[in-house]
Amino acid sequence: QVQLVESGGGLVQAGGSLRLSCAAAGRTFSSYTMGWFRQAPGKEREFVAAISKSGASTDYTDSVKGRFTISRDNAKNTVYLQMNSLKPEDTAVYYCAADARNYYITYVSKEYDYWGQGTQVSVSS
Repeated sequence: QVQLVESGGGLVQAGGSLRLSCAAAGRTFSSYTMGWFRQAPGKEREFVAAISKSGASTDYTDSVKGRFTISRDNAKNTVYLQMNSLKPEDTAVYYCAADARNYYITYVSKEYDYWGQGTQVSVSS
């Protein structure tokens, strides 16, 4: 089992940047595929980005490609989401999640086994 704690959210103007971190407590962090999801008010939770166990493979939803970068440091048990050129439509609660079962990256939220509590990202226009 793994416990996930997100940090780094906040209020930023459009065009600005934020870096989210997700620290994992527990054993074998490197055995989990990690993902970031977000949920805006009145909307369903959506996939943002994911990274493979080794960090060699990544995937992004189309709306963030070229602006967001997911990375991980297995020595620090941490996954990051660097968010640049933020837009008001990026406003949401951002969650990190860990997938213990699948070999390949998945964007399906129910495939993820463990979730953090979320961190709020607000982008003003």
